[in-house]
Amino acid sequence: MPDFSDGAEPTHEAKRRTRVELLARRRRLTPTDRSAAAGRVQAELADLVRRLRPTRITAYVPVGTEPGGPDLPAALLAALPAGGELLLPVLRDDLDLDWARCTDPGSLVAAGRGLREPAGPRLGTGAVATAALVVVPALAVDARGVRLGRGGGSYDRALARVPAATLTVALLHDGELVEGLPGEPHDRPVRAVITPSGGLRTLGAAPGVDPGTSAGRTRVP
Repeated sequence: MPDFSDGAEPTHEAKRRTRVELLARRRRLTPTDRSAAAGRVQAELADLVRRLRPTRITAYVPVGTEPGGPDLPAALLAALPAGGELLLPVLRDDLDLDWARCTDPGSLVAAGRGLREPAGPRLGTGAVATAALVVVPALAVDARGVRLGRGGGSYDRALARVPAATLTVALLHDGELVEGLPGEPHDRPVRAVITPSGGLRTLGAAPGVDPGTSAGRTRVP
């Protein structure tokens, strides 16, 4: 994978090439590999939720080769404290993200781009700002927290609404926490990542996580 330093000029072409490489790497994962990775990512994220006991979190429904597996919402609902809420994204026509409560993963409905979404009332694009924990997808994240998504800008807009003190976590496959990524001013960093082998790694001081635990150690493979 290319290594991008802070002084390298971030370009759309650099991001495009990196996305192509990362997506090709994910497609080479076997179903057994993906299932095992999903189980480990789910377990680590559920453990984080149990420790933090947030009253509201936002997450998403992984599709295809995305880490976490399609049953991630069920694992999160089981980990939430009594009365805790899980919000899932609803993709708008302008590619921004609205949010709705998920109380039963079996009630999710098919949406565009292969997504599954809650069918309940929409809470507005600003609902993400009310979450104590924000879980986001990514193709890769670097040591600074720079996140590379699929290029639609949906999560950059959503993350721009999240208070700086909120813990934001990206779910990755092994090898997707890298030294450097091409970044642009509109890119919004995340505070931590979860990988199957490395577990939870904070990228700098993240609120709500005891730095004395494995969640406070940062390592880039």
